[in-house]
Amino acid sequence: MSKKESKHIEQGAKVVMNGGVIAYPTEGVFGLGCLPDNYEAVNRILNIKKRDIKNGLIVIVSSLHQLKGWVNLTSSHVNRIKNESEVVTWIVKKTNQVPIWVSGEHDSIAIRLTKHPIAAALCDISGSSLISTSANMSGEQPPSDQNSLQEQFCDIVDYIVAGECGMKNGSSMIKCIDTQEIIRPR
Repeated sequence: MSKKESKHIEQGAKVVMNGGVIAYPTEGVFGLGCLPDNYEAVNRILNIKKRDIKNGLIVIVSSLHQLKGWVNLTSSHVNRIKNESEVVTWIVKKTNQVPIWVSGEHDSIAIRLTKHPIAAALCDISGSSLISTSANMSGEQPPSDQNSLQEQFCDIVDYIVAGECGMKNGSSMIKCIDTQEIIRPR
């Protein structure tokens, strides 16, 4: 990772730790993120996207320990998540500690062990999981490059973390951890 990327990551982590909203690269698309336990920041993201709170949001982690007791994973679940070669967001039964603004009206939560170095570093430095939802208005395509992201979001978010999305095009696959059912293909 370059010095420039490291500075952007450190600044992005500082912004989210202070209650802000950032845009940042992920495995497939640029994302909007904040600390998931910060209602005001999550609500800002929902308003930016014009997304209903009942739908829930994805949470990314660089380590499964960052789920803060929000899920009870079996050793089989942990192995499945850690050994998955694809970019997968898992639907996992939640505990009662998960805020409604994260899970929506669901009895589960969407989690992803991120494989993107910038997204993972943001989680590491902030010491937390992060909300990760595509940087777009509901129903519209997310920006495809850094310039488009900057044009659309520079006045809307508190900070844009520079970097490129991973090699994958589009949003992650979504699977149910217990049944392996594919809810959203790649």
